[in-house]
Amino acid sequence: QVDLVESGGGSVQAGGSLRLSCTISKTKNLCLGWARQSPGKRREGVGTIYTGGGDERYDDSVKGRFTIFLNEAKTNLYLEMNNLKPEDTAMYYCAAARAPCGDYPERYTYSGQGTQVTVSS
Repeated sequence: QVDLVESGGGSVQAGGSLRLSCTISKTKNLCLGWARQSPGKRREGVGTIYTGGGDERYDDSVKGRFTIFLNEAKTNLYLEMNNLKPEDTAMYYCAAARAPCGDYPERYTYSGQGTQVTVSS
């Protein structure tokens, strides 16, 4: 069992920034990621990172604007979001799965309760 708790959501204007945080109960050999879901839409992957090292992966819709990273102790996962757009409005979920796994955080075994991000134009 991996417990995940997100925080940091809120409301911002377009062009603004937010940083989401996720505390992780266990981090060894995990694929970690962020996914998001808007009302009436399917959950979609935002990006992934592997605790064992390697490059992060991002969905094309957020490349160059969002950054995923871990703290040094690998107990917290972050999503730095810059130049936010109204279409980024969604519930954001931290997700985890035992490695090996693909770059599909929306399908990962474990996820948190989510944190809401609202971007106004």
